[in-house]
Amino acid sequence: MQRFKSWILPIAIVLGIFFHEYIVVLQPALPYFIFLMLYFSFNSLDVKTMRFTMFDFWLLLFQLVVSTACYFILLPFDGIIAQGAFVTVLAPTAAAAIAVSLILGANIGMMSTYLIACNLMVAVVAPLSFTLIGASPDISFWSSFLAILRKVFPLLIAPFVLAVLTRWLFPKINGYINKHKSLSFYVWAVSLTVVISRAIGLLMTQFYEHRMMFLWMVVISIFLCFLQFFVGHLIGKRYGDRVAGGQALGQKNTVLAIWMAQSYLNPLCSIVPTLYVIWQNLYNSFQMMQKDRAEKRKGC
Repeated sequence: MQRFKSWILPIAIVLGIFFHEYIVVLQPALPYFIFLMLYFSFNSLDVKTMRFTMFDFWLLLFQLVVSTACYFILLPFDGIIAQGAFVTVLAPTAAAAIAVSLILGANIGMMSTYLIACNLMVAVVAPLSFTLIGASPDISFWSSFLAILRKVFPLLIAPFVLAVLTRWLFPKINGYINKHKSLSFYVWAVSLTVVISRAIGLLMTQFYEHRMMFLWMVVISIFLCFLQFFVGHLIGKRYGDRVAGGQALGQKNTVLAIWMAQSYLNPLCSIVPTLYVIWQNLYNSFQMMQKDRAEKRKGC
């Protein structure tokens, strides 16, 4: 089954595109898939390896500065696209980044530290940013903050705490999970299929009415995907793990980004992170294929 991993992402995307009307019914189960995926991934983590370093600082700074810059640069051109670019760059690292990083051989300690720091940063910064943008003046800072925190906390902190307790209290169970840690990848593949299905449904309902804006969103989302993975690779290489940097900065929690966009900004701007789902996972698939080829060459 190992050799088919690089094909799972394209298969998930194809299923999401052609069978979205049927798969989208699984959407209510998505939080549970994300919880399981994180729990399986965190079981292989040694908490002692987690340290906040300059690696995390530069990535957080990039997200804050570039998301703000994208908004103000694009605002004179189109306010909806500006909001979409803003929320896409600001979006925290995806839970799935841990699962992909395990496959690609990244440092899970570095990834997990940034995953937690990034999500907590977004929970604080996002409601303040939405208030400053002024898209929803009737929503108070604290109501926004608590709403986003309710989304982040159960899916991020709870599986982390449960994994730590499992490692401490039930070492045999922890050992069994670690032997089958690839389960997190397959749970992610199912989650991806559900997310793609929802994304395709949104695109199909909005495309014909906003075709020109949609085409610009395609260009912007591709550029943002390239920029974030590229800069993430550079920062990661500087601190000893190129893959961790790219996944930490480039692989976004687009589920949360789409929710925030639809809840607090113009709902149409959610198309940008929706498109980003496709590009980031195509790139992840490419990375896995490259890794498979490299391993085959070494085996020869």
